Amino acid sequence: MARAAKEYFWGTGRRKNAVARVRILPGQGRITINDKDIEEYFGLETMKLIVRQPLNLTDSITKYDVICKVHGGGLSGQAGAIRHGISRALVEADAEAYRAPLKRAGFLTRDSRMKERKKYGLKKARKASQFSKR
Repeated sequence: MARAAKEYFWGTGRRKNAVARVRILPGQGRITINDKDIEEYFGLETMKLIVRQPLNLTDSITKYDVICKVHGGGLSGQAGAIRHGISRALVEADAEAYRAPLKRAGFLTRDSRMKERKKYGLKKARKASQFSKR
């Protein structure tokens, strides 16, 4: 018996402390984040725009449904992680067509900027208490 074609494609996206597990499958363009619609999950229009960027760039906004689970970080980091995950999943779906434009736009590069750890003897990562000569 022949195996059925793979029905979905995975991509893991990361930004700051957020991690997104993204699955894309053929559909009408619905985006579901943590079992909620994108309109319900992200209040700001800019966050929704960030999430949809790879789909708009590759003209596949109506070709795929996106289902993702995201945790950690804040909303901005989560939006960036989802964008990274969608981009990776699109490349897995069709590397020849999608890889070049996504790479050029910088969506396949993991944004490695994270919060610096707090050092002992300091108030924050770099903030020290005020120096007093006497």
